[in-house]
Amino acid sequence: MTENNDNAADRAAWEKVKSRLQAELGEDVYSSWFRSVELDRVEEGTAHLTVATRFLKSWLRSHYYDFVIQLSRQEWPDLERLDFQVRQPHFKQPVAAEKPAQTMPTPRITVTESAEVTVPLRTGYGGFDGSPLDPKLTFDTFVVGASNQLANAAANQVSGVANGSQQMFNPLFLHGNVGLGKTHLLHAIAWQFTKAKPEGEVLYLTAERFMSGFVQALRAKDALAFKESLRRIDLLIIDDMEFLQGPTIQQEFCHTLNSLIDGGRQVVVAADRAPNHLDRLDMRMRSRLGGGLVAEIASMDRDLRHKILSKRASDACRETPGLEISDTVLSYLADRLTESGRELEGAVHRLRAAYQLTDQPVTLEIAEQIVRELMRGAEPKRVRIDDIQRTVSKHYGVNRGDLLSGRRNRSIVRPRQIGMYLCKQLTSRSLPEIGRRFGNRDHTTVLHAIRKIEQLMSDDAQMREEVELLQRLLRD
Repeated sequence: MTENNDNAADRAAWEKVKSRLQAELGEDVYSSWFRSVELDRVEEGTAHLTVATRFLKSWLRSHYYDFVIQLSRQEWPDLERLDFQVRQPHFKQPVAAEKPAQTMPTPRITVTESAEVTVPLRTGYGGFDGSPLDPKLTFDTFVVGASNQLANAAANQVSGVANGSQQMFNPLFLHGNVGLGKTHLLHAIAWQFTKAKPEGEVLYLTAERFMSGFVQALRAKDALAFKESLRRIDLLIIDDMEFLQGPTIQQEFCHTLNSLIDGGRQVVVAADRAPNHLDRLDMRMRSRLGGGLVAEIASMDRDLRHKILSKRASDACRETPGLEISDTVLSYLADRLTESGRELEGAVHRLRAAYQLTDQPVTLEIAEQIVRELMRGAEPKRVRIDDIQRTVSKHYGVNRGDLLSGRRNRSIVRPRQIGMYLCKQLTSRSLPEIGRRFGNRDHTTVLHAIRKIEQLMSDDAQMREEVELLQRLLRD
């Protein structure tokens, strides 16, 4: 009994650590890396944590170990180390009260493991894993307003094609700014389609994951099998289409798109712009993507923002005993937070975290403080070339002087090229000025470095993640 009580206390302590992580890192980072991390046990000065995938284990150990153990020591002062392990698949099956168990067909949906997934998972399709699906992102949790009504109706329509309805919108192309609900609708389509047709093949991918899978297939000389496997999908969903790069990859995706649509399979695509504004895509691809229904998700009006806040607040209060969020607070947030749904959800999460950590009622003053923090975080930070050189040097373990020198070692050349690329992306400096700041190099050398890194990011997912991490470090 004592052991069970200790375990329960440790789990409650871990939930407090996760609340602090959420408050410190923000909702986007927390959801991406920490939401599914679970505590197995704490013994002999070690907190044993379990994660869903090997990639997540490696990423957390290399990027967040020190930060997590620092916060964890607030609960366990004698903690010496963290141990991350990949847990065995386990699934929560929803059981209705007072109803006998029924045998249901097994949905075949290609996703990576999530801690709360309610359907069995497969390891992959076509030689690689699909991108993770969030079981909370369904049509039931999507809040509809004037700005997203058309997109929501079209998404509901295509998710029902498994019931034999005509494929009126193929491909369906959703576009809008970040945080307005594109990804939510994509996940909802996947879940609804799987419910309607459990035997159907569903693949949800980001453009990045598609590129990574295709490049891996080329390296393994297995491109033909890769292509054939994709063309047997019943529903293909691609997110972040604006990041699809490289003429060969675009050509292959276009062939896949044509094959699926001509074969009566459904394709759904999302991007931050309409097809005709995706300059990185060739004209034929843009024409094909625009040949179905193009639905914009526009900026949210005040009424929709208030509806989203009310729903998220209601969910938070239901899940957190004692938490109350007044309509006065919600109205205040709806008036001042106008950028995205993620910003609204982040505000509710912060309100809940503040209550959990202080046990104090949620007041308008707390809401005002949260708005100030969010607004301050929204102001773009001015990045200087000195900042970039310092960050790159520290990240790759090279001297700053080496970046500016004439040394041609690979261990120096690649960080130098990345530094030049980041200067172009994050500052307003010209190529000649960037060259001067990197050891009086010619502007053509800088241009070559930029193009080299762009190509490496297109071909290598690990390189792309590395550069994006540096960008976040510099902007934070």
